[in-house]
Amino acid sequence: MAQPHYFGTEVSSTNRRIHRASQCRKAQLVCAIGVMYAIAAVAQTPPRITLDQAIDLAIQHNHALKAARTQIQQSQAQEITAAIRPNPLLSINDLFIPFTAATADNINTISEFDLGVGYTFERGQKRKRRIQAARDQTTVTESQVADAERTLAFNVGQQFVNALLAKANLELATQDLESFQQTVNIGEVQYKAGQISEGDFLKIKLQLLQFQNDKSAAQLAQVQALAALRQLLGYESVPANYELEGDLAYQPVNAGLMDLEAKALTSRPDLRAAEQGITAAKSQNRLAIANGKRDFNSTFQYSHLSGLNTGDLLFSMELPIFDRNQGEIARTRYAITQSDETAREAKETVMTDVRSAYESLTTNQQIVQLYLNGYLKQAQDSRDISAYAYQRGAASLLDFLDAERSYRASQLGYRQALAAYMVALEQLRQAVGTRSLP
Repeated sequence: MAQPHYFGTEVSSTNRRIHRASQCRKAQLVCAIGVMYAIAAVAQTPPRITLDQAIDLAIQHNHALKAARTQIQQSQAQEITAAIRPNPLLSINDLFIPFTAATADNINTISEFDLGVGYTFERGQKRKRRIQAARDQTTVTESQVADAERTLAFNVGQQFVNALLAKANLELATQDLESFQQTVNIGEVQYKAGQISEGDFLKIKLQLLQFQNDKSAAQLAQVQALAALRQLLGYESVPANYELEGDLAYQPVNAGLMDLEAKALTSRPDLRAAEQGITAAKSQNRLAIANGKRDFNSTFQYSHLSGLNTGDLLFSMELPIFDRNQGEIARTRYAITQSDETAREAKETVMTDVRSAYESLTTNQQIVQLYLNGYLKQAQDSRDISAYAYQRGAASLLDFLDAERSYRASQLGYRQALAAYMVALEQLRQAVGTRSLP
């Protein structure tokens, strides 16, 4: 009897170990599946970008801006070209080679061998003037590329605001559709109870079509706005399902016009490029004057003739009687005047841009304030009162639908005013030349 008892105990213990191992494997499997689902959920979560992140992405990945930056590298390569010195000249002559009786003595006494090395010495500090002119042009190019970045930042900001407006319109259209769907449901109950006529109920249902169309149009506008923004950011810099972080918001600007104009005169890269263009034009003029100086050529030549070894020292220089580069000197002098006038025009353009952007911002700010100071609340109250009165038979269907349209129009108008204000703010930042307004 003892043997079966011990055997049964051993079997039971083994079964428990197998059961515990099975439970452990199940727990590990469940944990692994949970981790996989968590990783998949994180991978599927669309990235959200802010306006500042969008501008940074565009500056790093926008292909048009990348192409513009190569102009700086090209200009720096021109600096290398400008610094290159003239190459020395090697010349070899072998004259009077005897084809008959070509003995060593005949070749030594009859043939002539010449070996010469020449070099051109540049006069008028040509190399120094070339290097300086190339460096000045690189400085202008750098400012022009910075201006391209300024323009790109504005385009990204403007399109970002357009995408925010499309997002806000879609949210509004969705809310309106859900709200009016409840009105349709109430109208159906009233119609079945005989409280409203079939004609009124059909009018309500037909009005629902407008809300559905508004939502579809808002969805399309959002997709198009995000696609246009993605192109500015660099198509591969964000995935197709990216989203925007932020909403339409009113941000008051307290800086005065004079402060903004003073800031723009020191920040605008296009104005800086125009002013640097004057320096570059003067460098080109100095280079043209240097090119009017004739270079000095010197050659040392070794000659073997009639068994004698001799050396010759040759010098040559072009006489500047007719060509003194006078045409290019005159052209570059006029180019200085042109650059000076261009810089003056650029300064006037900056002042005009700042004033225009400031007035646009002020006007849009006043419109936003009108909505915030009463019109939004009035439209909301009018719709709520009309809905309450209509549901209790104290108002007509036309009055209710008219209040609903007025509310929707006021909400759309408010969002458009906010978007116009934010675009005007981006335009002001572009006009001043910095995103940090004083």
